[in-house]
Amino acid sequence: MADRWFGWHFLPADRRLRWGSCEVVEAGRTYRAKGPLVLCENGMHASRRAIDALSYAPGPVVSRVELLGERLDDGDKSCARERLVLWLADATTVLHEFACAMATDALCAAEARGERVDPRLWAAIETKRRWLRGDATDQELAAARAAARAAAGAAAWDAAGAAARAAAWDAARAAAWDAAWDAAWAAAWDAARAAQNVMLETMLGSLAP
Repeated sequence: MADRWFGWHFLPADRRLRWGSCEVVEAGRTYRAKGPLVLCENGMHASRRAIDALSYAPGPVVSRVELLGERLDDGDKSCARERLVLWLADATTVLHEFACAMATDALCAAEARGERVDPRLWAAIETKRRWLRGDATDQELAAARAAARAAAGAAAWDAAGAAARAAAWDAARAAAWDAAWDAAWAAAWDAARAAQNVMLETMLGSLAP
């Protein structure tokens, strides 16, 4: 018997499928694709790693899934005839917290290399954490984001944004965070991705019923 294929998939806030029937996704249901399977075009998609799933199906709702039947595999994603939703949950807060943790790691790594980190970048992370606790307003968060962007500089900001769009952070950002610390994060992304995935999956696993 072939090993079972478990993975991750993210949904928009309304929990609807992005394509096909666009119906609301429910835990315990199996969703089936019609027609020939084509990666990125037709099929019930998912990724083995949560951090990869974010780059292909951004959204604040996480679902733990099993792919069934005919399947096509690529390096960091797969599509199958059927996708069974084992459980799903609102991961908005988890994604915010994960972004803060990763940004902190990136700034610490920069300082360890002897680089000077602008205090406005640290302030942006702290403001985000206060915002999550309800101790900072939306206006304070927006101001901290603007200050961090100014600290990074326009050229560095644009370069970091391009790097982020090429990685899963773009999805996490779209789902639950602002771009206040793209510049600090971009340099540390590749080397730490596997460890970051372990952290993300642990955090997401805490949402399981």
